[in-house]
Amino acid sequence: METLPPLVEPGPPLAPEETTRYSRHLLLPGIGSEGQRRLRNARVLVIGAGGLGSPALLYLAAAGVGTIGVIDLDEVDTTNLQRQIAHGEADVGRPKVDSARDAVARINSSVAVETHRERLAADNAVDLFSRYDLILDGTDNFATRYLVNDAAELAGKPYVWGSLYRFSGQVSVFWASAPNGRARSYRDLYPQAPPAGTVPSCAEGGVLGALCGTIGSLMVTEALKLITGIGESLLGRVLVYDASAMSIRTLTLPADPHRAPVTGLIDYEVFCGLAPAAAGAENGDATTAAADGGAALTIDAAELERRRRSDHPPVLIDVREPVEWEIISIPDAIGIPVGRILAGPGLDEVPHDVPLVLYCKTGIRSAYALDAVRAAGFTDAVHLAGGIVAWSAHVQPAAATY
Repeated sequence: METLPPLVEPGPPLAPEETTRYSRHLLLPGIGSEGQRRLRNARVLVIGAGGLGSPALLYLAAAGVGTIGVIDLDEVDTTNLQRQIAHGEADVGRPKVDSARDAVARINSSVAVETHRERLAADNAVDLFSRYDLILDGTDNFATRYLVNDAAELAGKPYVWGSLYRFSGQVSVFWASAPNGRARSYRDLYPQAPPAGTVPSCAEGGVLGALCGTIGSLMVTEALKLITGIGESLLGRVLVYDASAMSIRTLTLPADPHRAPVTGLIDYEVFCGLAPAAAGAENGDATTAAADGGAALTIDAAELERRRRSDHPPVLIDVREPVEWEIISIPDAIGIPVGRILAGPGLDEVPHDVPLVLYCKTGIRSAYALDAVRAAGFTDAVHLAGGIVAWSAHVQPAAATY
């Protein structure tokens, strides 16, 4: 078993109360007093105080990691409470970084928490990463994951990555400048982003709450191993956990020999197909609904409701998944999941020669479905800006949300 050298140098000797508190760590071969001093001397940044960030923050604090940074722009929402265990009912409406800071303090008052209430972006990522020894990536979208990877490479920092979807999760370690020829990148795993709109987020596809704890704990386990230099890292491997089958697989991840080194940050929204390239927009090339966000092909909730109540209402196509329809749907809508539309068979279910309005949860999936529908010849078609979230807020503010 080939181990990596410890990532962090040990700090000063432990005080008697620290020896007592961390005694179960001190008894472990390879950690001991020196390893605990490394943990206390470590600076770890957690990206996102959500499903993965919540358990990660709590276990990092319990382990005695000396400085924990957390970056998140969002506020705590009621829908977070099913899985984001750093937050409680009293925290709804509070900034997540503040709630997370308080949760860490309740566990370990000796840990310094640095809060960054901002969105991780190309103009702040490299500088922020440079201030820490290690990064934990708990983000839930491909654009930010590529940003994290590239910024970590430029900053020369390793990071632990985790992802969730419904009943399954994945964990790995990426470090573009790892010693002994072990360098690995997220781009070795995903050289290209999947087509936009084809991979639902947790907010769209759901996630088992307890799965967050499992994957978050595995991420912290990898972090503690990297900091102290014990065990065999997941660098060069991907752990795949399936909660429904209660199975774990570990897959080898070879380095891509053709992967070019990162020399600068790019527009990751464009790279993942979520926004038009600047040149294309200037030249008028971004004409599809997905590429331009559907700005010219959208209808707002108020106008949709007016048309629904007219003598000639449009036909509504709900492109979400059936489980989402059960939570809330617009009356009389026809359900055709976006996957069936993009694959082709769903187009046969779309009514001809009638005005169409497509909608999803927030307007992202419906924009891509609209592209396919209009390309198939359904020219009298638009999609709902803001999706059913916007419609619910305008028409049924007391209805269930998700």
